[in-house]
Amino acid sequence: MEAFYPLHVRVCERCFLVQLQEYITPSEIFTEYAYFSSYSESWIRHAYQYTEMMTTRFALTEQSFVVEVASNDGYLLQHFVAKGIPVLGIDPARNVAPAARERGVPTVVEFFGSDVARALSAEYGRADIIAANNVLAQVPDLNDFVAGFRILLAPAGVATVEFPHLMPLIEENQFDTIYHEHFSYFSFLTACEIFEEHGLRVFDVDTLSSHGGSLRLYVCHTEGAHPTSERVADLALRETEAGYRTLEPYHGFGARVEETKRALLEFLIGAKRAGSSVAGYGAPGKGNTLLNYSGIRTDLLEYTVDRNPYKQGRFLPGTHIPIFEPQRLNETQPEFILILPWNLRNEIASQLSKTMTWDAQFVVAIPQLEVFQ
Repeated sequence: MEAFYPLHVRVCERCFLVQLQEYITPSEIFTEYAYFSSYSESWIRHAYQYTEMMTTRFALTEQSFVVEVASNDGYLLQHFVAKGIPVLGIDPARNVAPAARERGVPTVVEFFGSDVARALSAEYGRADIIAANNVLAQVPDLNDFVAGFRILLAPAGVATVEFPHLMPLIEENQFDTIYHEHFSYFSFLTACEIFEEHGLRVFDVDTLSSHGGSLRLYVCHTEGAHPTSERVADLALRETEAGYRTLEPYHGFGARVEETKRALLEFLIGAKRAGSSVAGYGAPGKGNTLLNYSGIRTDLLEYTVDRNPYKQGRFLPGTHIPIFEPQRLNETQPEFILILPWNLRNEIASQLSKTMTWDAQFVVAIPQLEVFQ
């Protein structure tokens, strides 16, 4: 039988951490991983800009040491390598690490935590910079994971941690970001408390557009010399005023999710009745949440495409919608293309518009149903 798991998101009444119950172990999800960061052009640009900014802001040199936790296929560390800055990647995915090594990024295949941090700091020394992009949400044992940062980070070092921000997730109805790969969802206030518990201080924060709205925290040791930016107090105040130290923001979220489902189904059924064909673009985790929750199968969405060869020739779990290479769109010329990674809508629409020889319209369901060209 095909495995299905309950998907219920909860919020703690004491610390306001938003969590999923752990039905699937990290080793089941991440030991062989289908996501390769380098297939997103916008994410590569994001990584390059980060590299340039960090090198300048923290005066990195060939004597510095940069570590990335969840380094994937070397999409980010390759830019430090090009500058002659020593790096080390840490990632649990056995199938992804070889792609990083081909880019000249030495990679340790491990789940990061306090024990691994001790071993790495003994072998390689402590890191001047630790980068952790979109991994904080993906660890069930937050305390052990964050404790590892304090162990591995040099006394004057800086860790940057990026994760989807809970505020836009709630306010813009981004419910498809909730899936089993993500164990936690963070407000700024809650994230700061987690690091403080482990002797680390958030001294600056950037708001980012990636993944529908993310935060980049700059973290140092509590006693570190980095001055705390006004942005830290400003964002903390904004979340407090919006009620994120209470349960109030979560009321009504479920009803908005249900309306999104109804709107998407009405569109797809209407398109089918009008004789139009609809294909998907992308095979992201968030797409599986949206499609399975909405009960969408191949009778409404004929297929989807993805640039990642690792996903091509497979099926989306639960819905059994087939995944093809992007050329399939040119062969079948659907009237509508449902963009499942809606956070990359502009990048994807631009890519497709340059290659399409027919008139198609694009569709996104989040934050609300929109049809555009």
